[in-house]
Amino acid sequence: MKIGYRTIKTAIGTPIAIVIAQILGLTNYTSAGILTILTIKPSRKQSVLSAWHRLLACVIASIFSFLFFEFIGYHPIVLAIMFILFIPVTVLLKVTPGIATSSVITLSFYGAGDIPIHFLMEQFLIIIIGIGTGLLVNLYMPGNDRKLKQYQRKLEDNFQIILKEIALYIRDKNTVWDGKELRESEEILQETIVMAEIDRENHLLRSKHTYYDYFNMRNEQLDLLRKMLPLVTKLPNRDEISVKIATFFEELADFVHPENTAIVFLEKLKELKDEFNQEDLPTTYEEFETRANLFRLLHEIENYLIIKKHYKKSDVSLLRPSK
Repeated sequence: MKIGYRTIKTAIGTPIAIVIAQILGLTNYTSAGILTILTIKPSRKQSVLSAWHRLLACVIASIFSFLFFEFIGYHPIVLAIMFILFIPVTVLLKVTPGIATSSVITLSFYGAGDIPIHFLMEQFLIIIIGIGTGLLVNLYMPGNDRKLKQYQRKLEDNFQIILKEIALYIRDKNTVWDGKELRESEEILQETIVMAEIDRENHLLRSKHTYYDYFNMRNEQLDLLRKMLPLVTKLPNRDEISVKIATFFEELADFVHPENTAIVFLEKLKELKDEFNQEDLPTTYEEFETRANLFRLLHEIENYLIIKKHYKKSDVSLLRPSK
């Protein structure tokens, strides 16, 4: 069984918060540990947002508790009325994740049966200690660059195979391929997009994230590859334009990499489309259907390349083509 970093940080942070609260002589010191547990999240951004939600909700809950319990009374009905009014306020202020945390503070006030100023200050200290410890412990986030890079290479290998298999089918109607790389790529993308999103949230001051953008770009391209598969099955056997399209796919496969020189292939595609448009008009229904499928395929290839073109600034100066 693998123990995750979040579990380890929770195990370290919780007793630290409790010990600090004990050293300061605070009553209900265990609440500091509960607040730490609730603050530790999978990413720094989520942790900061969680801390803000819980801090604001706890402050509001403390004010509500003081007003309701001290001026109306310590009674279950009063507690119920307070929650009926308190929860909509948290919804209005968009701090609903802090409801559970603030409930701990509210029940502490209710259980005390009295809220003198020094007890109120103690609760605020518990809030600061619990949330602050959670934030500090969560500052350490292991990087995923090595793992993401490995997934990137595997994904590019799969894309190369997919493109080459498409070219083989167009040339020879090869039907041996089982489509394993499509399924593998989908699984890789499902995992890496989540990983890259968490990694992006760990960089609070950076809006762009190379891997996050990269895997989302590949995810869009994979959808287009799926759309192309039924279209290539409808191309004519050994037709001149079909052979040129097969060659085009082979070139794409040979240069699958993170760099962006899609503009080179867009220019080649434009030449293919020009040749296609210069052919004689179809005279039969079969020829018309073939022409329509070919046009749709070229359109999907163009979209595939445009997605890569918009991925990042062009690397055309590298003087090597890329899909």
